[in-house]
Amino acid sequence: MKNSIFFLKTNKLRRSFPLFLCILIFFSTSFVTVEAHSLSASYTTLNLLKSKTTMNFALDEVSVMELTGGDVNKNGMLDQNEFEAIKKKIESTIQNNITLKINGEKQNWTKINKLELNRKGDATQLIVNVDYPAIQPSQSIMLSDSLYKDDSNTSTTYVDLLKVNYGKESSTAALSDEGRVWSMILSDSAYEGLSNDTNTIQPTKQQPVITKQSNSDSTTSPSSKGWITFLKLGMNHILTGYDHLLFLLSLLIARQSFKQFAKVITAFTVAHSLTLTLTVLGIISIPSYIVEPAIALSICYVAIENIFRKNINHRWVLTFIFGLIHGMGFADLLTAMHLSKSELAADLVSFNLGIEVIQLSIVLLLLPLLTQLHRSKYSGKAIISTSGFAFILGGIWLFERIIS
Repeated sequence: MKNSIFFLKTNKLRRSFPLFLCILIFFSTSFVTVEAHSLSASYTTLNLLKSKTTMNFALDEVSVMELTGGDVNKNGMLDQNEFEAIKKKIESTIQNNITLKINGEKQNWTKINKLELNRKGDATQLIVNVDYPAIQPSQSIMLSDSLYKDDSNTSTTYVDLLKVNYGKESSTAALSDEGRVWSMILSDSAYEGLSNDTNTIQPTKQQPVITKQSNSDSTTSPSSKGWITFLKLGMNHILTGYDHLLFLLSLLIARQSFKQFAKVITAFTVAHSLTLTLTVLGIISIPSYIVEPAIALSICYVAIENIFRKNINHRWVLTFIFGLIHGMGFADLLTAMHLSKSELAADLVSFNLGIEVIQLSIVLLLLPLLTQLHRSKYSGKAIISTSGFAFILGGIWLFERIIS
């Protein structure tokens, strides 16, 4: 009797193995590759002063190697000698692709204050700090970023998180996709609020101001609404967050009632929104070397539960707990921006709304398909195969994140 039961179970596994193998091969070729660098982000800070304009540009080490090469020993990082060998190429790449214009005229660097690799914690960034000429009252200023413009794969997942400080005011934007351009007109009153300094450097080829806001009562007006750019950023962030998407799929693939689905989605939404907000506000701060492995572990746990547990009536409780962890992962981008208090609420809400729009769209797309799947005689095999794939991929990510 025991032998026959063992034979039946083994036979079922054999019959489901080809399906599992096909799924594993198809997804692993894309998921494992992109996981290492699914989203490339730079952080640009412009400081407008009466004497000059300063720019601080930070880019992760992996992006630097993608753009300029230099990893001679192929160890996935740049040592000091490798960095020095490509320093001029890095300088040229940043100069040619990060463009600042004042009144329509491209400005050149007047001074390089810093160009170095900053190794801190579990991340390494290229830091470039340079000076440009000063902007004058009622003039326009524009920053454009064309990095990765010839890379069709990365151009859609690269984002430049911009913060502009002028006096006591600031403006933020997330420059992504094809529209990586930010501009504004500095009003006379805003200019008066800029910090004073000496040795003012005039902009290149200064020309008469061409603007409808050239009087003293004009207002400073960023060309793009920050909340829209952060809405898009949230949407792109979840679409390239393959670990979050796989976790969501793992939650939904198991057979559940509509009420259970609703509880799970609500729990995940509330939980990650809570920790996303608390992390960006600086109320909680958990290091990424803890958060990222925990996200991978959450995928493995849910996958195992799908395979071995039949009763998942209280999955929403587990989902809430894991959702708290995923929210901290969502917050990474915004935390590094140090958003100004004046725009914090709008940027945070817009970013979270972008995540929810995509998440809800995915759920609405999956539910009809899952309903049909669960009615099929192959539902058990599909659940086991998909969960097995999720467990293996989650395990790979867990291992990578622990040793990195």
